[in-house]
This record gives sequence, C-alpha cells and structure tokens, in this order.
Amino acid sequence: MTKYRTLFISDVHLGTRSCLAEMLIDFLREHEADTIYLVGDIVDFWRIKRGAIWPHSHNQVLQMLLQKSHGGSRVIFIPGNHDDGLRAYAGSKFGGVEIELDHVHETADGKRYLVMHGDEFDVVAQNARWLAVAGDWAYQFALWINQPFNFIRRRVLGLEYWSLSAYLKQRVKSAVNFIGDFEKSLTDEARRRGVCGVICGHIHHAASKDMSGIHYLNSGDWVESCTAIIETDGGEFEVIRWAEVMQERDLSVPSHREIGVAA
Repeated sequence: MTKYRTLFISDVHLGTRSCLAEMLIDFLREHEADTIYLVGDIVDFWRIKRGAIWPHSHNQVLQMLLQKSHGGSRVIFIPGNHDDGLRAYAGSKFGGVEIELDHVHETADGKRYLVMHGDEFDVVAQNARWLAVAGDWAYQFALWINQPFNFIRRRVLGLEYWSLSAYLKQRVKSAVNFIGDFEKSLTDEARRRGVCGVICGHIHHAASKDMSGIHYLNSGDWVESCTAIIETDGGEFEVIRWAEVMQERDLSVPSHREIGVAA
C-alpha cells in the first residue's frame, strides 16, 4: 500500500459499459491518501436515465471510497456535468463525503490550487446540452469501435492497444483546439482567483504542465486511460497512468480496454 498526501480522481462514469471499474478497484487497493478529491463525473446519471450498466464492480468502487472516508481519509466530491444533480447538495455531507462546487486545495508547501470539474468552462456543455450529449454518444461510439479493433490487433496480429478516441483527440484540429481553449480558460480562472494552479477533469485528457505561470493539471479518466493525480508529502504532483503500470508489471495481462469488456 502506497500512502500519499492527496489523490485526485475524475471521470469514472460508473453506470456505463465503458467504465473500467476493475482497474480503479486495483488502484484504490494499492493507494491511500490523507485527502481524496473526486473531481466530477464519478456516476454517469446521463446514462443511468437511459438504462444503467451496473455490475458488482461499480458497487465495489463506491464501497471502497466510503471505506476510505470512514477509515480516516477526507473525501471531497466535486460533481461534474454527468452528475450535476448533486450540485444542489453542495455544502452537505453524505456518509462522510463532503460535496462542494469547487475547492481551493493547499499543498504541503503552502501553494493554493483551484479544484473543479471544468465543464463550467466548456461552452458546448453549458449552452448546448443536446450537442454535448451528441458528442458524448460519438465518444462512446469511438470507445466501442476500439474493442473489436484492438481484439484483432492483440490476438491476431500481436500488436499493442491503440486508441481511436485518443488519436482523434490528438489529431483532429477541432478537438485539439477545444482542449487548448479549455486549458486556457481554466488557467485564466485560476489566475483570476489568485491561486498557483488548477486541477480539473472533464475532457478525459490527463496532463500536468505550466501555462504562463499557472500549473494546469488534469486527472484524466477511468474509461480509457486510467489516470489519476497524486500529491506527495513534499507537495509535488505526479500523473499516475495506472493502465501502463499494470501492463509493465505483467505483459500477459490483456489491454485495459479488454479488461473493461470483461468487467
């Protein structure tokens, strides 16, 4: 068990077929933290309204988070756009879990970071929900295509996992521009609030970088990349890419997408 000062997790999307709950369970079993931030889209109520996919592993994730809260970890939940109904309960506590719209986190060395999901700075999510839902469908379709494609790559051709959705994010000009605009908007908000950096989720794109003097961090997701942000006892941040860690440990382990299908 590895103990950190702070752990940041976002975009788990419990209740969907694409959620890699088994991977998150493995991660939570091996990591403890004084404070755990759940940075939005933990439960996908958009999908639950249309019919949830809810295997036992999804219950296990929630149970493990509650156990950590009862075991002494401070757990702060900042709802995202997929679980935005819980924003009405900001300022409340449920099962020891604190619900906040956003939060200013102070690091071990006294630096202040704004923690928020980030959809507040997604123009599409805020002003054209139907288009956001359509985009979500397109993203889910790309994840679905990854499954048979990577089965053939691995089992027939002996090749490593390759992500269509990640490729589109990195190569399609509109997606690249969207990520860039999103990052700038979040760092501008951090600067406006007088903090050193911002920690967010929403766009499923893990990152840690300096943007004109503001430290931008994104905790990524648990539907594909399986990433989290940790803060050490010395106040340093790091992106953990758990799928890569698992595959490095045992090359015979199937790709994280295949694990997700099995779950």
